[in-house]
Amino acid sequence: MKLKFCLFIFTAILIAACTGKPTQPAVATTENHIKPNIIMIVVDDLGWSDVGYNQTGEHFETPNIDALAQKGVVFDQAYAGAANCAPSRAVLMSGQYAPRHGVYTVSPSARGNAKTRKLIPIKNTRGIGTEVITLAESLKTAGYATGTFGKWHLGADPDKQGFDVNVAGSHQGMTFHYFSPYQLPNIEDGPKGEYLTERLTTEVIDWVKSTKDAPFFAYIPYYTVHTPYQAVVDKVNKYHEKGIKSKRQATYAAMVEHMDDNVGRILSMLSKEGLDKNTLVIFTSDNGGYRMPLFPSPLRGGKGSYYDGGLRVPLIVSWPQKMKARLDHTPVINADFYPTLVSMTKATPPDQILDGFDLSAHLLGKEKLADRDLFWHFPVYLQAHHASTDQGQDPLFRTRPGSAMRSGNWKLIQYFENNEFELYNLDKDLTEKNNLANKNLKKLAELKAKLAAWQKQTGAAIPTELNPEYDPVINKNLISQIIKKKK
Repeated sequence: MKLKFCLFIFTAILIAACTGKPTQPAVATTENHIKPNIIMIVVDDLGWSDVGYNQTGEHFETPNIDALAQKGVVFDQAYAGAANCAPSRAVLMSGQYAPRHGVYTVSPSARGNAKTRKLIPIKNTRGIGTEVITLAESLKTAGYATGTFGKWHLGADPDKQGFDVNVAGSHQGMTFHYFSPYQLPNIEDGPKGEYLTERLTTEVIDWVKSTKDAPFFAYIPYYTVHTPYQAVVDKVNKYHEKGIKSKRQATYAAMVEHMDDNVGRILSMLSKEGLDKNTLVIFTSDNGGYRMPLFPSPLRGGKGSYYDGGLRVPLIVSWPQKMKARLDHTPVINADFYPTLVSMTKATPPDQILDGFDLSAHLLGKEKLADRDLFWHFPVYLQAHHASTDQGQDPLFRTRPGSAMRSGNWKLIQYFENNEFELYNLDKDLTEKNNLANKNLKKLAELKAKLAAWQKQTGAAIPTELNPEYDPVINKNLISQIIKKKK
């Protein structure tokens, strides 16, 4: 055996000398081949129940996502890092909870009627600074080509935050035009009437085809299904014919189908290019969706709420070569993507704290994830979207300043204005209607201590300064007026 090995090495060196081409160790070549390509699809404002495999009605048509769910790991208790766009994406891309980067909301932190805000909220940070090492920057240390196609919302230019290619990404948090001309930075308008979701998908497909000889990370944060609700007329009419009278809701369903069509285009391309077996596909949303009467959800609240309707999101992780299809009840959060992908790609870990957990062994079926708690911090105000359906603590705000955590099956929410707490057993009360804070004092004390320790550990800024414009009488009267109208 030793003689054969020596002859092999001698022959390789001789070939290299004659051809002028250096030889590379076989181990390195093998490592390059086993690194998965990564497709990460993050849909904007897609609710937990707004996909076919998980819907509570029969309106949504998402056959491509449903097919992906059949062959992937489906997490039914997956959470976004925040209940609205920018902070959730900041958690995903930094691997850090909000107190570490200071991105808490979109636009000013003092939203809603000033006379109904008891506290001066913590100032919001717009986007993550370039000193934060993004997930894309870490993947580049493992030799990955990186491209982002869609909504960035974390800085002026993702080219300076780890991406080789940027299509349509900027500080802008939404498009006002789903049909070309888009009037968006960093994307040229297509033919008049071209649909943005279609265009972004074409850009992804073309880039993957040109990059497939090296491992790639394609981040696809579609602008859809964020407002404004705009879709091809034929698709909208299809949902009218299915019985949806509301134009708004029919258009939303059509946008979901548009998105699914394009997920199907990406999956089909991977198959045709022979990339499907060694491509890790992640499908999720950045936060919960707006509640709509025809699309019921068992979860309380929606986008902007720290009840589960604002935080829980669909999540499918598929890597056919390595992962067995299954339904997984483990609570996970989008901060977990960063350490998981660093581990799977053998990238250099960043010189910064990562709050997420490495899910790689759990995903590969090698070991179960250890129990841990999940946290959220929202020291700002977010006004009501639609008081009659928001299901907030009160009808004036989707949420007031506070923190939240999940520990096992328990959910704790703290509101800073009056230091109030809500405690829910999600296993028995998925709708978060039965506040047990005054009934289970032992569990309340346990979780309060955990939450306070986490706030201290992360340096979470808690607002304490009183707002001189606040008027408790006006606040109470406005709440009463809305409640009477609802009755």
